[in-house]
Amino acid sequence: MSTLPLPTPAPDPDAAADLRTAGDPVALPAHQPDAGDLAALAARAAGDDLLSPPARLDDVVPAPERVEADPGVTFVLDGDTAIRVTAQADAQQVADHLARLLRPATGFPLPVADTLAADPSGTLTLTLAGTTPPPSGTDAGRADLGAEGYRLDVTATEVRVVADTATGLFYGVQTLRQLLPAAVESPTPVAVRWALPGGTILDRPRFPYRGAMLDVARHFFAVEDVLRVIDHLARYKLNHLHLHLTDDQGWRIAVDSWPKLATVGGATEVGGGPGGHYTKADYLRIVSYATDRHVTVVPEIDLPGHTNAALVAYPSLAPDKIAPAPYTGTEVGFSYVDPADEQTYDFIADVLGEVAALTPGPWLHIGGDEAFKVKGEVYTGFVERAQRLVADTGKTVVGWHQLAPAAHSDGRVLQWWGTDTDDPTTADAVRRGARLIVSPGNRAYLDMKYAEDTPIGHDWAGLIDVHRAYDWDPGTHVTGVPTTAVLGVEAPLWTESVTSLADIEFLLLPRLPAIAELGWSPRATHDWAGFRDRLAGHGPRWSTAGITFHRSPEIPWPATPTIPGQHGALQADPTTP
Repeated sequence: MSTLPLPTPAPDPDAAADLRTAGDPVALPAHQPDAGDLAALAARAAGDDLLSPPARLDDVVPAPERVEADPGVTFVLDGDTAIRVTAQADAQQVADHLARLLRPATGFPLPVADTLAADPSGTLTLTLAGTTPPPSGTDAGRADLGAEGYRLDVTATEVRVVADTATGLFYGVQTLRQLLPAAVESPTPVAVRWALPGGTILDRPRFPYRGAMLDVARHFFAVEDVLRVIDHLARYKLNHLHLHLTDDQGWRIAVDSWPKLATVGGATEVGGGPGGHYTKADYLRIVSYATDRHVTVVPEIDLPGHTNAALVAYPSLAPDKIAPAPYTGTEVGFSYVDPADEQTYDFIADVLGEVAALTPGPWLHIGGDEAFKVKGEVYTGFVERAQRLVADTGKTVVGWHQLAPAAHSDGRVLQWWGTDTDDPTTADAVRRGARLIVSPGNRAYLDMKYAEDTPIGHDWAGLIDVHRAYDWDPGTHVTGVPTTAVLGVEAPLWTESVTSLADIEFLLLPRLPAIAELGWSPRATHDWAGFRDRLAGHGPRWSTAGITFHRSPEIPWPATPTIPGQHGALQADPTTP
């Protein structure tokens, strides 16, 4: 079933002023605003701000490592604000990203200058560590920020983000974005007082791998939908997108050496729809977009099971060498490539080689789950050979935790999706050198329903409301696996019942930020009451941006302000009548 976004009725322009309350954004005039318009509306917005103060410095998701607020200080963006950045190209790219985020809603030009020589007053400054001292009046000491950490200083005259890498600058920008009013997500100019609360944030991630998985095999999703998902990940400092590219219902990536995988194997999906596949150019577009947002794509080619679509395209890969019928149902465990045929390993080498060549990240995921008809030593022998083929591409193998009994290969990562935390086989694989990505089916599987009446999703692993998605610890979840062996956390979204972007967003949000906080924030900051209050402020942001989400009754959502001029842009919760 598909849940479609519901358009917001266009408000009566004459009634807009009556509907607006103190603190609501003020619409800019229909004509191109001049300096007088902006000044008058900004003055009104400033008056409203007396009743609606700026966000608190700790109103951030995921929760930062350290927050030192300065309650007497506020920085206000205006039409003269500029963005200054160090001269490095990757830092300049982050500055351009910041400008693109802020220009639509503010209407300000926000010019980007690749110099730090000018007077910093009235600027947003992005700098790589060592190029400039911290602002006057701030603590000169600086902790090691690492590969993804940042420091954000807000004074009355400057906002400065300092990081050791462009990735750290990017995450500092995401925090800066959250500290501005929710109207910053508007695609058209509105006038509010664009104030940021004063103080300092020092922030670094707990785990290096923080991700989500999108199943594009059960139902196929257009490139634009995948790019939108990447935006959601980047907003919450998630840095890996795992794409489940192949399954019984469809093969979704072009392989030049085996062309019918895409043209024949990609022509089906659950429910009998037309399916589809990504050309190499499509896939490279996804990878490039992700890279620009500091997200690593992890492609999955599921083996030896979940291969019906490949067998339809190439029957010689099947154990009986007979083409099966295309499959559009949702059962699992019935298909597999022939582990006794050398052609199978030629096929795997060709496919993995081509996918690896398109993928700049270090990982290749080979699946390995639910291969019920390939058992015992035959299964482990297959896995060990497939692991060597991954190594031949120069990548590191990732697989579902069913790979655990096979011999260890250098750097191997197991993705654990169990529901019973006692798993001696996986713990033994960790003792032999494996690392773990933790994705418990009853905590992190975002295709599970929120409640019994949720209109889409599954319940085989139980119901997962926001509290359940948040209230666990990836570092200690699997018995016998030390925190040092946990690479990170990932939230998979399987799409047997998911047919549209609105469906994807409805199941991702608001649970995805919960998983993001588990992956990023220090365990000492973990607090359900605080998280739910911080998360509540994101409802107006999503509404303003036209993002579908589930209005979970656990979260004290504020009333969404009316932003005139966004007629039809907002998307309602699909559970709302």
